[in-house]
Amino acid sequence: MPASPCPCGLPAPYESCCGRFHHGDAAPTAELLMRSRYAAFVVGDEAYLRRTWAPATRPRRIGIDPATRWTGLEILGGTTDGDAATVEFRAHHDGGVLHENSRFERVAGRWLYRDGDLSGR
Repeated sequence: MPASPCPCGLPAPYESCCGRFHHGDAAPTAELLMRSRYAAFVVGDEAYLRRTWAPATRPRRIGIDPATRWTGLEILGGTTDGDAATVEFRAHHDGGVLHENSRFERVAGRWLYRDGDLSGR
């Protein structure tokens, strides 16, 4: 039986791509964290989203909608400056497109999602 492709769009099986981050490995870059967070929405892993969200900006409830079908991720660009990074992306779903420029921070060697601006630039 072939391995499931990773929903993040990289050409690797889920378990060796974003699945390893969902199971505890630290994403080495902000972009890989972004991809793994998108994959967490696809597979319904709210616990991972909470773990990778900076405590200062984390909402009480993340609220994954199981009715939403995520259909693809485009990484449009990003920057890294020390322990701060941005990733601009479009996440496609059956109801449209979420376009965001996300901000990340590295704390104790682990990247965390801080917040983002919807609609990109």
